Amino acid sequence: MKHLTLLVPNGENNLSSIVGAYKILSRANSLWQERGKDPVFQIQLAGLQTEVDFYDGLFSVKPNTHVSAISRTDLILIPSLNHNFDLAIRENTEMIDWIRSQYRLGAELASICTGAFFLAEAGILNGKSCSTHWSAADVFRSRFPEVRLQPDRLITDENGIYTNGGAYSFLQQMLYLVEKYFDRETAVLCSKIFQIDMDRQSQSSFIIFSGQKKHNDELVKKVQDYLESNVQEKWSVEELSSRFAVGRRTFDRRFSKATGNSLIEYAQRVKMEAAKKALESTRKTVQEIMYEVGYSDLKAFREVFRKVTGVSPVEYKMKWGRELGIRG
Repeated sequence: MKHLTLLVPNGENNLSSIVGAYKILSRANSLWQERGKDPVFQIQLAGLQTEVDFYDGLFSVKPNTHVSAISRTDLILIPSLNHNFDLAIRENTEMIDWIRSQYRLGAELASICTGAFFLAEAGILNGKSCSTHWSAADVFRSRFPEVRLQPDRLITDENGIYTNGGAYSFLQQMLYLVEKYFDRETAVLCSKIFQIDMDRQSQSSFIIFSGQKKHNDELVKKVQDYLESNVQEKWSVEELSSRFAVGRRTFDRRFSKATGNSLIEYAQRVKMEAAKKALESTRKTVQEIMYEVGYSDLKAFREVFRKVTGVSPVEYKMKWGRELGIRG
């Protein structure tokens, strides 16, 4: 039987990812035993305190043990953190050190949502792929440039490290771990019992693109404002560099350094975000929206939209505009 440590960090972190992970993995153990097999996991909650409060004391969790009492474990689950990452890391340095030492001893690691900040702070993710919640991607990327962040991915699996896109998508991650540590049949049963969709691979269609503006390049900020205010225009890098009186190579370099995107990528994201909002909130056709965001080639529009969101414009419209009675 493997030892699974579900961490309860100090601070006002995410209770649902602790309770949800415990519930699903405990049920997987029970289903496994119903088939006449020994449980796969011994599950322990471990923290730095005997009790951790959540939501202004409305709820509390009492870990089974202190992390220092666990000399070896096989799998560590790190729940989602609140978005005051400096505070979360500062309050849990002992836990982060323990995670690092356990990984060196051979433990596998699974972070839920922003729990990836603990793994990155421990230096475990350097040179590796990782996902986290899309809303924390810019902060993560700037703080941990050595990590290959993939915010469109729902789950990453590399060298015994599993990371997750975020929020309640951790439910898919738990099914992924059930299939990996138990079998497909148990994962399917858990999917049906808890009514969780299986095998979703991307969080792209959930991402709200708001632009990376936490930088100090005033020229780039002016370009970003211009792009966002003129989505209906067709842009080329040459036209924009001329408009802002900057050489193209310098323009590209400054824009990529400040935002993490090339100018073309950023412009596409701005246009696709405008298209998404129109698909969600209006009865306009895909072709009408295509023209409004500066495209004249339907095939090109569809290709860029799918690249950004993971689905076609019609599929997106059906999913997010359904309450308006919107159809393709």
